[in-house]
Amino acid sequence: MSDPIIRIENLVKDYRDTRAVDHLDLEIEKGEIYGLLGPNGAGKTTVILTLLGLTEPTAGRVTVKGYNATSEPIRVKTVTSYLPDEVGFSGSSTGLESLVYTAMLNRVPREEAIESAKELLDIVGLGAVGDQKTKTYSKGMIQRLGLADVLITEPEIIVLDEPTIGIDPKGINEFLDMIRSWSKEQGITVLLCSHLLHQVQKICDRVGILVEGQLLAEGDIHELADELFGDREASITAEVDPVTDSLIRELKQTESIRTVERDGETIRIRGKREAAPLISQTIVRNGGDLYRLSYKEYGLDEIYQYYFEGGGVKQ
Repeated sequence: MSDPIIRIENLVKDYRDTRAVDHLDLEIEKGEIYGLLGPNGAGKTTVILTLLGLTEPTAGRVTVKGYNATSEPIRVKTVTSYLPDEVGFSGSSTGLESLVYTAMLNRVPREEAIESAKELLDIVGLGAVGDQKTKTYSKGMIQRLGLADVLITEPEIIVLDEPTIGIDPKGINEFLDMIRSWSKEQGITVLLCSHLLHQVQKICDRVGILVEGQLLAEGDIHELADELFGDREASITAEVDPVTDSLIRELKQTESIRTVERDGETIRIRGKREAAPLISQTIVRNGGDLYRLSYKEYGLDEIYQYYFEGGGVKQ
């Protein structure tokens, strides 16, 4: 396996008497979309600032594509682009002019910059308004322009800090879809920092849960759910015809099932998740037709609550 494109080792950052990041270890692979999830004040922005070389760590080391973020910040900036939660553009410039300006600052020839800017405006859905002043843009349009501004430098790594604040739900979905598509098509690594559960769940390959500067859990959603809730009871629903008394009796006698409730042609069961095959076999054995069998998947909501309600304690 190749070296991680981002490596954070034993990172500590203190602000006077406050420890914002507490011995953080984190690795992100090239082309991965990694979600750093945590409440406001968890240390997410401090991690970003350290990674970009904008603040020095109290202890520890951060490397980006092999460059030391503290001693080689300019080299880090050549391979990364950053989209903060509040994006600012000159209201007197058009969207196209704003992108061309960024490209030329990064030594892209003007004609090439114009061509790239027009292409990106189309990609982010702003092609029709590229010649309008940015002061006429909505919050969602500004964030889309911000994404185009990040991409025009052709970075290998994109860092996004709460990028969807103030965007309507439809705009959020479109924005996140664009990020995922661009990452997968271009092999771009994305670090997305957010406190919004479903946005992280929607696009991220892996998630790290940051609380009070510590990484309390890490993995993809299914790994985290299995780790935390694998031994908990599942809620299983079966749609069956017919539902007979003998079927209900036999289900209730199954060792891995705790409760069985009948609601017309629907049977609601509480028990271990591995009981699902036994349930389907029992239904067929009793002459029933099984139309649907489902169980509740634990997701980020339950994982988030587990840690933020005090269930998760870092050892």
